Amino acid sequence: MGARAAPSRRRQAGRRLRYLSTGSFPFLLLLLLLCIQLGGGQKKKENLLAEKVEQLMEWSSRRSIFRMNGDKFRKFVKAPPRNYSMIVMFTALQPQRQCSVCRQANEEYQILANSWRYSSAFCNKLFFGMVDYDEGTDVFQQLNMNSAPTFMHFPSKGRPKRADTFDLQRIGFAAEQLAKWIADRTDVHSYIHGSSQAQFVAESHIILVLNAAITMGMVLLNEAATSKGDVGKRRIICLVGLGLVVFFFSFLLSIFRSKYHGYPYSFLIK
Repeated sequence: MGARAAPSRRRQAGRRLRYLSTGSFPFLLLLLLLCIQLGGGQKKKENLLAEKVEQLMEWSSRRSIFRMNGDKFRKFVKAPPRNYSMIVMFTALQPQRQCSVCRQANEEYQILANSWRYSSAFCNKLFFGMVDYDEGTDVFQQLNMNSAPTFMHFPSKGRPKRADTFDLQRIGFAAEQLAKWIADRTDVHSYIHGSSQAQFVAESHIILVLNAAITMGMVLLNEAATSKGDVGKRRIICLVGLGLVVFFFSFLLSIFRSKYHGYPYSFLIK
């Protein structure tokens, strides 16, 4: 009787083994498909991230600050995946907005972004963008933002915190202060090339030289009109004076036009 029971137990164990083998096969297949799907999803995320970073690097190679509408803001700033930080200036630069503070803050922001773009530390971990109210009204509404200019840091992971909004009212918007704030939020340090004070002095000297050249032209025109010398000599003086006035006045207008976007007037040089 004991001899008969042993084969019976072996047959039962074999049936249980076959049952376990056939019963676990769908589970193993499901687990394999899940792993393949997860691997494909991860690969898709990596490809999407690589495309986004490549596009941002291309824009940065042309301009230190790239402008964004609502679609670009949502794709490159809000939507995952991201492994980079974004500094965004929300502003209103159109002439009809009459925001003089926006223009001043934009100049400081340009100094900051240029200093980062052309520094040896430049990499694909930090980018500078801008959203103008007239180009991204929906972004302002989405963020419940009703004032400009505003600077915000969007970290590579997680949502912006309170400290990720620059305290412009208390600190001001000098490029040096913005750089310090960015270093605190991102651990990225950038040396500011040409502070606002130095830029103001340099611009003042340039304008002084241009006005001196225009004044010299006016003096020569007056000399040609009032002197009683040789007619040919007076004609040459007149042409030289007229050339000085026309060229340097045109150059002065072009500088003003480049600094204040939307300025409608130009002469010869645009």
